Amino acid sequence: MATLRLGDSAPDFTASSTEGEISFLNWKGDSWAVLFSHPADFTPVCTTELGRVAQLKDEWIKRDTKVIAVSVDALEDHHAWKGDIEDVNGVSVTYPIIADHDRQVAELYDMIHPGAGDTSPVRSVFVIDPAGKIRLNLTYPKTAGRNFDEILRTIDSLQLTDSGPFSTPADWEPGERVIVAPTVTTKEARARFGDVEEVKPYLRYANEPTRG
Repeated sequence: MATLRLGDSAPDFTASSTEGEISFLNWKGDSWAVLFSHPADFTPVCTTELGRVAQLKDEWIKRDTKVIAVSVDALEDHHAWKGDIEDVNGVSVTYPIIADHDRQVAELYDMIHPGAGDTSPVRSVFVIDPAGKIRLNLTYPKTAGRNFDEILRTIDSLQLTDSGPFSTPADWEPGERVIVAPTVTTKEARARFGDVEEVKPYLRYANEPTRG
């Protein structure tokens, strides 16, 4: 299968999970979603990662974002491992973990990179918008745990910039100034957004608009 690219439709699948059988796009519905793979159950980095995702439950809800994990381990292993995740991280795992024993999901989303060590998935992340389009695709090596605060920050940027003619600068954090799109003139920008700073004709900053 060709590599998935930004703007592509997220492939659908049906799979067993710790929350029962899931039809992915039906489960996602009109929400945003984060689909992320981990190499194996009962491994140290994965235990910290899945715990961190659980700790961020309120942050995902705030952004109308559902999270779902996947590995090629068996469903009974997922259920047994959840106890370790909860014990280590002091939080309940309330999102589904897919048992991808036939590697259907891993192959659909190109999560297995044999050159990275073996036939288990690498640390892939897909952010999918309400329309079912892939908006972010990250791939981490098995030795590097992911920064889920950065994934939240990127979702904030995507949701903000979908609302108007904006982009976000390097290291942007919610509440900071945004960049006015080049398609909007400085005059138009000042009429629409008030205080606009023109650093260069193509680089204009405005205050972050209030989101409803």
